Amino acid sequence: MDFLAYNSILSVIKNNIGHYGPRTAVSYKKKGKYLSLTYEQFYERVLMHARGLAKIGVRPGDRVAIFSENRLGWAIADFSIQACRAISAPVYATDTGHEAAYIINHSEAEVVFVSTRQQYEKLLSVRELIPRVRMVVSFEQFIGDKSFPVVSQFQLSEPEIPLSEEKKKQIEAGIDAVHQDDILTIIYTSGTTGVPKGVVLSQGNIMSNAHYGLQALDEIASPMTFLSFLPLSHVFERSAGYYANLMLGNHVAFAENPKVVMENMSEIRPEVMVSVPRLFEKIHSRVYDSAHQAGPFKQKLFHRALAIGQRYVEKKYVHQQNPGLLSWQYLFYDKLVFSAIRKRFGGRIKFFLCGGAPLDEVITRFMWAIGMPVFNGYGLTETSPVICVCNRQNIRFASVGKALAKTEVKLAEDGELLMRGPQLMQGYYKNEEATREAMGDGWFRTGDIARIDEEGFIYIVDRKKELIVTAGGKNVAPQPLEGELRLSKYIEQAIVIGDRRPYLVAILTPNLERLFALSRELDIHFIDMHELVNNPRIVEVYQSVIDKLNADLPSYSTIKNFAVLAGDFTIADGELTSTMKLKRRVISRRYKDLIEELYAAADSRIDMRNKPVTGA
Repeated sequence: MDFLAYNSILSVIKNNIGHYGPRTAVSYKKKGKYLSLTYEQFYERVLMHARGLAKIGVRPGDRVAIFSENRLGWAIADFSIQACRAISAPVYATDTGHEAAYIINHSEAEVVFVSTRQQYEKLLSVRELIPRVRMVVSFEQFIGDKSFPVVSQFQLSEPEIPLSEEKKKQIEAGIDAVHQDDILTIIYTSGTTGVPKGVVLSQGNIMSNAHYGLQALDEIASPMTFLSFLPLSHVFERSAGYYANLMLGNHVAFAENPKVVMENMSEIRPEVMVSVPRLFEKIHSRVYDSAHQAGPFKQKLFHRALAIGQRYVEKKYVHQQNPGLLSWQYLFYDKLVFSAIRKRFGGRIKFFLCGGAPLDEVITRFMWAIGMPVFNGYGLTETSPVICVCNRQNIRFASVGKALAKTEVKLAEDGELLMRGPQLMQGYYKNEEATREAMGDGWFRTGDIARIDEEGFIYIVDRKKELIVTAGGKNVAPQPLEGELRLSKYIEQAIVIGDRRPYLVAILTPNLERLFALSRELDIHFIDMHELVNNPRIVEVYQSVIDKLNADLPSYSTIKNFAVLAGDFTIADGELTSTMKLKRRVISRRYKDLIEELYAAADSRIDMRNKPVTGA
């Protein structure tokens, strides 16, 4: 389908009613059971909500915030806002009241959708900071505070009052009046390095990205089932997953929450998903654990199958050669080993799309070998988001693929990746200075250091602002090192530190399940987690992981000391963004004393090694 022949995303959905009306559009889980809406039912609800928004005074150009986790209400709110020609300003469900207040105030939203009473109470706690808000619409029914009006989404839509043909025509006339140049949404960046900026994206930005993205990923066809679990507040899930699939006429199922996404996969049996690397790291870990808990014969069979699978994939897809005998060997091991693995995750996955952070090449090769290929891509909120992506015809496991059609890329003198194309944002909301700085000459500065090979494959080295420059002047990219550390089954998260320091140190968080199993195996008794992670035998295990990584690195990239925390970095503590990226400044500030201790201890060891040996 040529999306660019339409004026807006909602006009495509409207057109779909004639083609896919009775087909399932969305599914969601309620009280342990999945419920569904057809395209006709979904569209009808959108129109009824648009009627309600118009009744409470939402007009074209108004900003409306959505403060919710993924659920049916989010999707209906989003499209009903579009039907009113208003502009959405999504807020992450994990945000605090103060974080939500910043977005609500900066976007000048007067109406806010919330999912639950908990989200409403976050707003109530900062009521004095959001005086502009005149109405809260909740997806669930509860009684609000008299000083802060709240109505339910059910009340807003007034389902007991049928939608008259006259009213329907009036709303659809508004939909038809939307143009590709109109602002669709203001998405606030996650703010890993400072105050969030509001990225202004138009209908055309999103539609062109979906159009050219689906050209590159031509395996996505209709009908297919897509499982949505990343926050819809983030442009990656919203554009590459939810919008693109609904425009195609596919079935979008909402996961219960990210913690049970693998269980939801076995229930929904999706064919396509988008994700950040953490899901694939967990799949890799879970499969390896199962294999290593089996007997010696099954372990050997698994590793033999994996070796054949990786050779087959390399020859067929990377080198585009006839695999010959490998095809028969792969078919044998696929039926014997890999099909059973895929069945645990629904058994129907055609591919995953990965973005948001680098995925280790080891895991990419593994996922391809077991028959659940991951197409690595790259982009930013400012680029709607996809700039480039791999596919079955163009794959390099360490690369994020080739640029989409109509997208131009080049490197600045310092290696920063620059781009321009139809998906590039309109600018930062109420921030002309930042807009000029980012795209003043027509080329958008991505902030990422990259290289582009002679075939056009793009390789991301690291965030320009996150590159570590040691005291000796060496540049070190921390993300590849952190990715290698996370491959250990005992490590959940890792951050490498060393900017303007003589060498690198690391802070690790443990995989608690594996660590407890190890403590039982080693017969280690402990009172609390702090005692466990500092037990000499446990420290020795983590030291072996560090030593293995260091063995293949130049001296300036090696990690000289490390600490294991008693718990994880979390979104709630402000150490991670909602898409699980490390907030390096926050972590460095919070663990400042620990970092100084790591350097002091490492300095002491280095001094001891360098001391001359004196005779008696």
